[in-house]
Amino acid sequence: MVVTAPLPLPREEIQSAEAIKHRRHRTGLWLWPFFLTLGLTSHGLTDSLLGRDELVTWGMVNRSTGQILATLQNVDAVHGTYYLLMHLWVGLFGDSVISLRLPTALAVAGSASVLSLIGNRLFGYRAGILAGIIFAVVPAVSRYGQEARSYALVIFAVALATLLLLRALDAPRSSRRWAAYSLTLAVVGLLHLIALSVVLAHACVLAAHARENRSLWWRSGLALLAVAACVTPVALLGRSQVRRQLYWVPEPDAWALLSIVRDVFASALCAGALIALALMARSPRKAPLFLCGTWALLPPVLVWLASHGEVSYFRHVYVLFTLPAWALLAGAGLAAASRSRKAAAALLAALAVLTLPDQRQMRQPFEHDAPVPLDYAAAADVIKQRHQPGDAVVYDRENTWKLDSGVQYYLPRDLKLRDVFRAEDPSAINDLYAVQCALPILCLKGEQRIWLLTQGADFPFAAINPGQANALQSQYELSSSQSVTGMTVSLLVRKSKS
Repeated sequence: MVVTAPLPLPREEIQSAEAIKHRRHRTGLWLWPFFLTLGLTSHGLTDSLLGRDELVTWGMVNRSTGQILATLQNVDAVHGTYYLLMHLWVGLFGDSVISLRLPTALAVAGSASVLSLIGNRLFGYRAGILAGIIFAVVPAVSRYGQEARSYALVIFAVALATLLLLRALDAPRSSRRWAAYSLTLAVVGLLHLIALSVVLAHACVLAAHARENRSLWWRSGLALLAVAACVTPVALLGRSQVRRQLYWVPEPDAWALLSIVRDVFASALCAGALIALALMARSPRKAPLFLCGTWALLPPVLVWLASHGEVSYFRHVYVLFTLPAWALLAGAGLAAASRSRKAAAALLAALAVLTLPDQRQMRQPFEHDAPVPLDYAAAADVIKQRHQPGDAVVYDRENTWKLDSGVQYYLPRDLKLRDVFRAEDPSAINDLYAVQCALPILCLKGEQRIWLLTQGADFPFAAINPGQANALQSQYELSSSQSVTGMTVSLLVRKSKS
């Protein structure tokens, strides 16, 4: 029997097979990190109750577009773009916990894909996909990928702007690429002004490239001028509101600058592991390490320096957009340290085990209101089970921000309780704060029963405004009190006439 060797494939078929293989590799590069991050972030998406900041989002997005724009003239202008986007989303998909948090879960999943593409360009395919996987297991990614606030979208926009900058540098004469970069960077600023500090890292890279191509000076200058024109109105409006919104943020000391890295990762162990991997990152070119290093380090330093004036901006959530840079460096370091897939997989598994306790912590019921847990859902259940038509309610607004909104969110939408001492609703006055009744005794309308919700387990009348407490005690007596986590739910009944 004669065995004949197979005929060699035509060159066209070889090229076609190679093209298919390349497309599969390219698709896997962004697809696997996307689904891994989305899967991890979506796990336990509804385990934690809505936090106070999320309740602000809920309250804002359920206003009309006109009311949102009017409110932004008074407060929270820096989050206006996010509120408007979420207003459209909620109009389509409702305001359930899943609906409110899903956009941020999708945003961090998209961020993982984008930074894998960046990693591929800077350090190679293996480092890119490892960077996306490392990003997925960082506890802060799950924490803020499960929060209905703008920070996850900012991470995505910053990563995308960085990728588009690299693409623009590939073809400096392409107006489309510069326009895409400029538009995305403008979105970064409109989502959160402080995130524009990433421009420092971009500027360093642009300056290095401009030595060889001087046209980059005016091309990048035009792009950045367009960004400035877009965000300046928001910056000016936000500046006029900053003292009202950030008066409570302390001026940072040197230790705060060092500890912010731990807070950004939401895990000291994870921070240490990724920094160790980042220090092992290698590249035949200096530019990739320079870009990621300046992206990771310069924004926190700039915010720290800016926080020693009249107002402090130093909060770790404002620099979460540096996480992709750390993941890129860690991916490059892991690729350099592990010579085989098995070694890389083993190190990734070790990292996942190392971060598991912090991942569990991110999904605790009161994590989004830590360190002051408040069980809004349990308080709402107490009212729901014992509610009678005509009941009213009084909320402790002296000690607790958004306690009223938290309970209202978890109450059935058709269960209406008159808020006894609320003179004006925040949406009616285009603000985030309700106006309290000036003369509490005149705001009592003769309801037979009033629910009193206060923070803590102390005597409930001692937790509210003294004027309100005196008015209530003059006409009502305490019928029952029930403690839930962080709160007391009391029922007041009208005193019988003797």
